This record gives sequence, C-alpha cells and structure tokens, in this order.
Amino acid sequence: MTTNEQPVVVLVHGAFAESASWNRVIRRLHGHGLQAVAAGNPLRSVAGDAAYVRDVINGIGRPVVLVGHSYGGMVITQAAAGLAAVQALVYVAAFTPDTGESALQLSGKFEGSTLGGALAAYPLASGGNEFRIADEKFHAQFCADLDAEEAALMAATQRPVTEKALTDGLEVSEPAWRAKPSWFVLGDLDLNIPAELIRFMAGRASARGVREIAGASHAVAASQPEAVTAAILDAVRDGQG
Repeated sequence: MTTNEQPVVVLVHGAFAESASWNRVIRRLHGHGLQAVAAGNPLRSVAGDAAYVRDVINGIGRPVVLVGHSYGGMVITQAAAGLAAVQALVYVAAFTPDTGESALQLSGKFEGSTLGGALAAYPLASGGNEFRIADEKFHAQFCADLDAEEAALMAATQRPVTEKALTDGLEVSEPAWRAKPSWFVLGDLDLNIPAELIRFMAGRASARGVREIAGASHAVAASQPEAVTAAILDAVRDGQG
C-alpha cells in the first residue's frame, strides 16, 4: 500500500504545548510510511480553533485520522462533527466533551487535577484573560516523566490559552465521537486531566481501544510516543478495513 492510499494524520496540540510536542510521534509515523501534519492550535476559543482545524483538513483534501491532546480533544470533537474526511479520532490525554461541556467543567468532574494551582494569569488587550503554567511549576505539573532540561524547554515554548477557550462549551449537537470510531491514550499520573476522567470519557465514547500507561504524565506524546503511535496506527488500520 502506498502513502497516497493512506490517510493523513492531523495532530492537534492542547494548551501549554505546541506543534513540536508531536515530534517523536511524527518521526514514528513517518517510519510507517504515514504523512502527518501538526496543526498550530490557536487556543483562543473552541469554535474558532475548531474552524481553523477544519480549514487545515479541507486544505489537505484527503482522508484524515484526527488526533487531539488535552484541550485539543475539545477542538477535534467539534472540528470533526459532520466532516466526512475524518475517518477516526484519537484522544491523547484529552478532553472528550459532550454537547455543552467545557474543559473547565470536565476537569472538575473527578478529583485529581492540580492544574489550577500551577497557572499564572494575565489580562489580554483584546479582553479577557490568558493562562500559562508558571515556569517553576511546569515540570512537576505537566511532564514529570521527562528530564528537567526538556521540561524547561517545553515551559519556554508553551502556548498559553485563553480563559474563554477553557470555559467554552462544545457547540455541536452531535459530538464527533458519537459517529466516528475513537481510540484513547492516557497516563495514570496525569495531573492536568485525571485518569479517572479519561476512563469515564473513553467509556462514554465506546472507545475501540484504550491504552493506559503506568507512571505517565500529561505529556504522554513526548514521554510515551510508542504507545501514542500504536493507537494512531490502530485507527489508521481500522479505517482501511
């Protein structure tokens, strides 16, 4: 089978990360002959971010397996709704909302998230507030299973997120996971999105596969790229029948 007959893997990062957070996964996907595109998630609003990701998918003009990390799960759930090009969804330590649910609302559904205490907030000239993880708290909060040097680089290159994006509810009447097959990857030491919440969302979505990695942090695509790649490959193979 040639690459042209395979879907393109579109990877959507979440808050406090950026496109290069997928590098280790992309390298492995290339090793399997798959094309990958790491979209730059604006992190401004669920509707606006989802519209941008839809533009990226429409611009590719080929079938897609859509992958979201963290808040990126909010975005892909809205972006893929009713979009025939998207064959499957992969949620990587990600929110999987139902209609009306926000990232903030979901994060409080189960105990275990310590993100609130790690955030630094500041006002935006355009209105509202923006959040980033404080540099001195980034390693322990976001990527405790990576070394300190890499954590410092990730803290420096993190993309902040607006308060609006985290409080926006999913707008579509039918979340994409109700109509499209989904796969999940999570770490049991995720301090941003508790493992219990991800298990709940995976069950609700009738996930085709769930990989739970002992000792893994929220930055599971960086720390456990083999497991994330394996889930994506499962989604690709499923779409090819």
